[in-house]
Amino acid sequence: MITTATTVGAYLRDLPPDRRVAMARVCSMIRRSARGVRESMRYGLAFYELDGPLFALESGRRHMSLYVAEQEVVLRHKEALAGVNAARSFIRFSDFNRLPLDVVEKIVRESVVARRARAANGTIPTQAELLKLWAIKEQAAQAPQAVTRAVAAPAAKPALARGEGVKRTASRTAALRRANGAKAPARGTAERRPARSS
Repeated sequence: MITTATTVGAYLRDLPPDRRVAMARVCSMIRRSARGVRESMRYGLAFYELDGPLFALESGRRHMSLYVAEQEVVLRHKEALAGVNAARSFIRFSDFNRLPLDVVEKIVRESVVARRARAANGTIPTQAELLKLWAIKEQAAQAPQAVTRAVAAPAAKPALARGEGVKRTASRTAALRRANGAKAPARGTAERRPARSS
């Protein structure tokens, strides 16, 4: 599902209720079990990073996928989970009511340990390598760009010659009076106002 959301919270709010609850449970479990991960939205996916991308979570039409950067951890737990694609290092969940969170939590914790060991050795995979492993095409996964419109500044009014503003105001007043049926005062004479009583 391509999304324009810029935060994981907004991404979750846009989902149908069944997927929203399932995704929220997995997101919450990752934040709780992988202390220090940074959560963000990129390529239309919820990304979790620790010295580079570590997990990505995607909502499909009838499934949810958790991409795991540490492929050997996924392979260790392959037998305990259905929907594991070992070649692409992701787990697909199709039953939102029966998420195997206990096994997934082990994968998350072990992935954090493996990533810290990789960071110490300097062998962290790049984002490009992970997108290739997960078979995510950057262009296909990216959210469409927001449509922006340039609004032109209002044109500046030309400066009025001295006395021209007074003439325009007088002619507008006369036009309004004619429209209302009132007689305009003769040119050059001031309009008489009733005297104020003290």
